[in-house]
Amino acid sequence: MKKVLFILATVLVILGCRKQGAEEEAPASDFETMTVSKQDITLEQSYPAQIEGRQSINIIPKVEGYLRQICVKEGQRVKKGQVLFIIDQASYQAEVKAAEANVAVAKAGVETAQLSYDSRKILCQKNVVSDYDLRTATANLSMAKAQAQQALAQLQLARTNLSYTVLRSPSDGVVGSLPFRTGDFVGPSTQGGLTTVADAHEMYVYFSLTERDAMSRIAKHGSLDKAVAAFAPVILLTANGDTCAVKGRVESISGVVDSNTGSVSARAIFPNADGLLLSGSTGIIVASNEMKQVIVIPQSATYEIQDKTYAWRLVHGKAKSKMITVLPTSDGNNYVVTSGLSVGDVIVAKGAGYVKEGQEICEE
Repeated sequence: MKKVLFILATVLVILGCRKQGAEEEAPASDFETMTVSKQDITLEQSYPAQIEGRQSINIIPKVEGYLRQICVKEGQRVKKGQVLFIIDQASYQAEVKAAEANVAVAKAGVETAQLSYDSRKILCQKNVVSDYDLRTATANLSMAKAQAQQALAQLQLARTNLSYTVLRSPSDGVVGSLPFRTGDFVGPSTQGGLTTVADAHEMYVYFSLTERDAMSRIAKHGSLDKAVAAFAPVILLTANGDTCAVKGRVESISGVVDSNTGSVSARAIFPNADGLLLSGSTGIIVASNEMKQVIVIPQSATYEIQDKTYAWRLVHGKAKSKMITVLPTSDGNNYVVTSGLSVGDVIVAKGAGYVKEGQEICEE
């Protein structure tokens, strides 16, 4: 009986040891593996964006005076040449009349000087007056003509200033805020101008690429200009979650990396014939990036230590840690590996967080 009890105890101890060992290290057959290969994939990346009118023009008076009439409302769509504001014109109309009178006087002076010159010329030919008198008449005629030109210039300036009292829209667009009211004194020094007219027929959408993304695109296509030309049409999600009906095109990427943010600014242009996009609003740009023949692995095949990503590569059936660089994919389940792995490498596909350095793992 004692012998039977002894054998039983021995068996239990052995089983206990095996159980304890299993808890410390998972069996080699518990991990899925995969052989690294290449494939084509399209990545979608989202970027916060700022929407602005293609052209936003400050309306600043060129002459000063009291604001007599405001001809538009905030947010109103206007056409090029449409009247926006009228500044009090009385003083400028008076200047025009005074300038017109000065022109008439100057023209009369020219006629008088011309008659004097013609008379002196005939008399000089008959030796009735001296050559000095003729030269004096000639100089007086030149002076009268110069004064007439000066008077005409003053008239043109007065008429121009009068025209400046009517402020017209320089382009088609949408009127911004109207901080001034009828009766306010305005002029060239008015801070911020009377309003803005934003050309909303097409909208500029500004966003920032990561430095890695920008460099990847430039390296892929060989130059910045070619990277811009090859940029696939982008989608715009507005602040209320709607998708812009028309896709935009990226027309510029800055060649300078912002040292503060580590990003590169870019600009896309979107048609806005229906006027649904508002200048000054925000949104999200969704850009696609077609990548040919790249390594794609599941995120479950990786683990992170101090913001660095690692995968387990099998070498002679044993797990070896390998640092890799990756890009996230649109599905949120996979990574594109940009460095660290090669085609043909065998890696742990699932459960990477439970593998130990040098652990034996069976290849599937």
